[in-house]
Amino acid sequence: MSIKVRYFASLKENLAKSEDIVDSQKNMTVADVWLLANPDKIISENTLAAVNMDYVALTQAVNAGDEVAFFPPVTGG
Repeated sequence: MSIKVRYFASLKENLAKSEDIVDSQKNMTVADVWLLANPDKIISENTLAAVNMDYVALTQAVNAGDEVAFFPPVTGG
């Protein structure tokens, strides 16, 4: 099975894509999903991630059929 990957806001613009599909592997984390989808890009520790619409840490486990979304850090003033 696969994992759907979505990018939002400036990440979407910087990567020039809004989504990816990656093949599921055993013992994957959110950070592993990023590396499979973007092997030449380092993920910032400030990047926000969600699995199935719940915010999670980059160390969160991911399973086949999950949707992983990445968001740039939120700033405010």
